Amino acid sequence: MNDDGGQVVIDTIATSEIGLPFRRVLDPVDRAAEILFGLIMVMTFTDSLGVAQAGSADVKAMLIGALSCNVAWGIIDAVMFLMSSMAERRVSKQTVVAVQAAASASAARSVIAGALPPLVLAALSASDLDRIRLHLMNLPADKMQVRLRAQDFAAALTVFLLVFLLTFPVVTPFMFSNDVTSALRVSNLIAIGLLFGTGYTLGRHSGTPLRVGFLMTAVGLVMVATVIALGG
Repeated sequence: MNDDGGQVVIDTIATSEIGLPFRRVLDPVDRAAEILFGLIMVMTFTDSLGVAQAGSADVKAMLIGALSCNVAWGIIDAVMFLMSSMAERRVSKQTVVAVQAAASASAARSVIAGALPPLVLAALSASDLDRIRLHLMNLPADKMQVRLRAQDFAAALTVFLLVFLLTFPVVTPFMFSNDVTSALRVSNLIAIGLLFGTGYTLGRHSGTPLRVGFLMTAVGLVMVATVIALGG
């Protein structure tokens, strides 16, 4: 989430204020990570039923545990997202303050260059850096306030919902079937499909959808197996 003094500077230019621009609530990598975490959590509970002959009481306990765990994890993740947003804004403010306090134009350009990723910096000329410098020099004080905005809370809510709502497709088979073994098989197929679909969607951004789809599926299953093996 955070590469990125450079992204901060570019975002500042685009929005004329310090911090993150109005962007998609979560980028593809963020969405994939949240989905992966949520699925791992719930599969840890559902697959625990496979180690013994589970009765209705065990299924009920699993459902309550899975929902409670993902509610708690969703809240934690949402709070961490808000804290990360604030941290990114503080970094961006420090960058702009350093530019404005620079002793010379060349020193200011050096600050900007130091905040940019190498690949982005290589595409910018000295005049581009100077245009950025002039823009940042003229930012008014009210644009440099470090505070949470409505878009941050919308993003945090989305983080929570991604983690929480993913519980239901995976646990639904247990709500409609008394055969725990069959329900577990259907549940695992749904979870595997969600893992692959998430990886496939993410992979479309890099041009390798099938590869990333299979990779995310494999990683998710290995992590679930590891957690269960460790008693999680």
